[in-house]
Amino acid sequence: MNLVVRSRRAVLPEGERAVAVHTEAGRITAVTGFDDVPANVVTLADDEVLLPGLVDSHVHVNEPGRTEWEGFATATRAAVAGGVTTIVDMPLNSIPPTTTVDALHVKREVAKGQVSADVAFWGGAVPGNVDQLRPLHEAGVVGFKCFLLDSGVPEFPPLDDAGLRAALTELATFDGLLIAHAEDAGVIAAAPAPHGPSYAGFLASRPGAAEESAIARLIEAARDTGARVHVVHLADAGALPMLRAARAEGVPITVETCPHYLTFAAEEVPDGATSYKCCPPIREEAHREALWAALVNGDIDLVVSDHSPCTPDLKLLDEGDFGRAWGGIASLQVALPVVWSGARARGIPLADVVRWMAEAPARLSGLPAKGAIAPGRDADLVAFAPEERWTVGELRHRNPVTPYAGRSLRGVVRRTWLRGEPTDGEGGRLLRRGVPE
Repeated sequence: MNLVVRSRRAVLPEGERAVAVHTEAGRITAVTGFDDVPANVVTLADDEVLLPGLVDSHVHVNEPGRTEWEGFATATRAAVAGGVTTIVDMPLNSIPPTTTVDALHVKREVAKGQVSADVAFWGGAVPGNVDQLRPLHEAGVVGFKCFLLDSGVPEFPPLDDAGLRAALTELATFDGLLIAHAEDAGVIAAAPAPHGPSYAGFLASRPGAAEESAIARLIEAARDTGARVHVVHLADAGALPMLRAARAEGVPITVETCPHYLTFAAEEVPDGATSYKCCPPIREEAHREALWAALVNGDIDLVVSDHSPCTPDLKLLDEGDFGRAWGGIASLQVALPVVWSGARARGIPLADVVRWMAEAPARLSGLPAKGAIAPGRDADLVAFAPEERWTVGELRHRNPVTPYAGRSLRGVVRRTWLRGEPTDGEGGRLLRRGVPE
């Protein structure tokens, strides 16, 4: 199918303009003037903007092993409904975790034939698997996730300082990437334990100092080994000065944050509302606004969902116990309108949102065919109506629990194409660092 889509507004790497996007065999072949089109062109409505398909490099699919939490079929259907045409699956919460080549093969076999979006995979760095890092890299994972404290699941233990440095030393030999959940177990152990419905109590149990201490350790290890590192889901704005300084001196470190840290504030989270529980926690309004400023200033590189759902019973919604409820926020389908709503309210252009949610995650994940409307890229396209209002209701995630339920947002995804084809089936592919299977 040779699809041509034109729009009076399209977000391109060089900015917004009216264009026609020509595709052949799933790739963009040309970007021309709005009127330079054949007869069988698809013309977007006047209130729609043409965007590249988003890349969400932080998604917990959980299949196999915990498919009742989320699976490839439901996660990718939710993704394309939200304008996300590529996801990168996290290595933990599935059983087995993706810490060996054999486990990667298991996950790929399970995913095959049931994905509506393209899917790439992170490997895992855990104690004792340094010898698996190069083989996993050669098998096509985009990088390696580690935890610097208990991950919450026993089959994915954290790295201590020696393990962190051993992994980074190995990754530096082939320019591999380590992405780290950066909270300090010692700082959290010294804080009051969370219990009951008090959100303030939960927040106090995971102070910002825990992020800052762990990020400082990560920076030092990256500096000493020369390996590339990435901080996932930054919530604490207090870490920004050290990150800025490290980047200025040439430490190869990048940073992401998430829609929930840009949307909610601790002062607004109701007691007992465990749908808001995540780790690191949603912090105060001052942190939220500082994270927005850091995105605009380039101190944070990208925004990804950290879609981490579970079954409703694990959220303990009836009890509202923040100490015992599972931590994780489901947001894959709503990430674009959530971030756009916040950006629009702050006068931030849509092109910036596309850079944070398409171009930058594609670059982090080593997926050069993704993330932009440009010749040679995959024809992953989204028709987005940025001014249309809607209220979050039924979603395509496997489990419906989300703190965004009932929230009024701006921006509706009306159509999505994956490699030039409408995303109305299971046409996704499994990617090996950007190469389709």
